[in-house]
Amino acid sequence: MIIRPLLLAALLAFPVPSLAQEAALATILDDAARLAALETVIVARAGDVLAERGYDGHKLTDPTNIKSASKTVVSALVGIAIERGLLEGVDQKVVDLLPDDLPADPDPRLAEVTIGNLLSMQAGLQPTSGPNYGRWVASRNWVRTALEQPFTADPGGPMLYSTGSTHLLSAILTKATGASTLANAREWFASVDDFGIGGWERDPQGIYLGGNQMAMSPRALLAFGEVFRSGGLAPDGSRILSQDWIDQSWTRRTSSRHTGDGYGYGWFLSQIGGQDVHYAWGYGGQMLYIVPELDLSVVMTSDENSPSAGNGYRDDLNDLLAEIITAVRDADAPPADRPAAPPAGQNDAPSPADAALPPDPVPPAS
Repeated sequence: MIIRPLLLAALLAFPVPSLAQEAALATILDDAARLAALETVIVARAGDVLAERGYDGHKLTDPTNIKSASKTVVSALVGIAIERGLLEGVDQKVVDLLPDDLPADPDPRLAEVTIGNLLSMQAGLQPTSGPNYGRWVASRNWVRTALEQPFTADPGGPMLYSTGSTHLLSAILTKATGASTLANAREWFASVDDFGIGGWERDPQGIYLGGNQMAMSPRALLAFGEVFRSGGLAPDGSRILSQDWIDQSWTRRTSSRHTGDGYGYGWFLSQIGGQDVHYAWGYGGQMLYIVPELDLSVVMTSDENSPSAGNGYRDDLNDLLAEIITAVRDADAPPADRPAAPPAGQNDAPSPADAALPPDPVPPAS
């Protein structure tokens, strides 16, 4: 006769983590409204949306400028082109791919720059981002101007974050495939539900801007991230990317001098909430986070006109992710590790030892 109560107790125990997780995430996302620049958040696990919010009238299906998070999209397109044999590989030399746009008297080091150097922001060329961005996009030929920049480091040296490097990748894709970067993206991700690119700026020669000014909805950005989270597969099981390319993209090749975070091929690499996290980051706080160990994908979009680095807002978003990670991880804890409920008939508040543990602290940016 004792079997039935035990079986019932066991069955009732299973829904508890999901219900607790749902409640915890709802509280976290409600509280996130305090971040004035935040526009949307989506939390998905193993492809299922656990929680989502649109703040101040912003919708999850509305296109938003993902800014430099688009560098991660361009990097993925390069990987697909290599896997399809349209490009030879990451060691292919840029001068062989863009011979018509080389400077008249190039620095000998230009011949050493590879596709891989562009992907990891290690080309050595003076960046066209930051204070140089306006002058660069005002030029008549963005590709040629990017290649004309002086070398401030050797190829393969320190990270020099530059939108010009990613734009060279867009030009390489255009030349190698005979189609625009946008057309390639739409064709190669056609089987990925919800993926889509809206408006996207082009240079004077009609090449889509590699690394900025790309419009995607939060749902589209999530769909893109899910390809990486799932090991390169579309929802229908068709393969978009190889696991090998994902591994290459998530291999630390250099580090940001601003944050200390690692950088692979278009992805930043960090530890947040006690977990290894790979993330795309766009100006203003356009974020795509992948937490492989938890099968977690998180999208956050923000006001594109507000900064996110020097004012600490990016750290606020990382802190928000840490809270989300803690909520998901706590829900995974076996029943024995969860706080015990008080005995029936007692209304006393639980002791501090029975209370939920606080979120893991986020390591300070270096």
